[in-house]
Amino acid sequence: MTGVGEVVIHKIRVYLELLRPFTLLAPLIVSSSVMIASLVNSGTTDLSFVSLLWTILSASFCFALLNGASNVLNQATDWKEDALSKPYRPIPKGIITPKEAHKVSFFLYTVALLLSLAVNILFSFFIFLIAFFSITYSLPPRMKKFLFLNQLWVALPRGFFGIVGSWSVFGNPFEPLPLAIGCVAALFLFGGTATKDILDAEADRTVGTKTLVNVFGVKTAAFFSLVFMTGAFGLIIPLVYFHIIHDSFLPLAFLGILSVLIGWLMFHKHKNTKCENTSAWTLMYATYFIFALSFAVITISFSA
Repeated sequence: MTGVGEVVIHKIRVYLELLRPFTLLAPLIVSSSVMIASLVNSGTTDLSFVSLLWTILSASFCFALLNGASNVLNQATDWKEDALSKPYRPIPKGIITPKEAHKVSFFLYTVALLLSLAVNILFSFFIFLIAFFSITYSLPPRMKKFLFLNQLWVALPRGFFGIVGSWSVFGNPFEPLPLAIGCVAALFLFGGTATKDILDAEADRTVGTKTLVNVFGVKTAAFFSLVFMTGAFGLIIPLVYFHIIHDSFLPLAFLGILSVLIGWLMFHKHKNTKCENTSAWTLMYATYFIFALSFAVITISFSA
């Protein structure tokens, strides 16, 4: 292999490391599941298989691109914190500069926004909203540094707007079902996002970023997160009782059991040896996968 080829491959590996591929699974799985559910629920039958496949792949890829862009931008703006808590990342190691990471990030944002236009205008609007939240999370006014607002700035785009945006590909996002499930997702992530702050507590405090963990301590943060995560799935019960969503969605309330386990792992600061974060963070992601897939399966089963 030539020297140029080796440099190109090295660059690709660095960019992939910046993207953090594991975290891209969530938007891919969640969005595509919700899209398929909305397709079946809407009863759309006038599209060919190829057209449907292209639309689902394009739309879900938009979410993955946004998540990747957000990951890269976050590392570009947080390299000082990473130098303290995650010195093995590309920027603290000096493999890539923050300026170059900024360029990669905004290239990904641009591709996501342009690709979304090929799906539909309403979907593109939701993609724009999600991009706005993720950009202002890291760049001025940098909502990441404000207590509680930093959690809201993750929960809204990745939870509420992620669900209704996915639903808008084939269905009406303003119907009770996607709005209700979007609220459940946002509440869960509002509590669950604190799982990522445990290992970064000291680094965040050093640069003036306030999180539940470094302000109130891990135990209080775990209790707070537990309330919102279990409350999110507990919300399923009144939503069913008041006929806002079908009673077939009631089993989703049992995901509150996994939320309890997430809280326990947070309380004990259990480290996941295979990922760069805590076991609570890993289980939080897995629980969100299960929630999205279960919601899609139930919707498809009772809509078919």
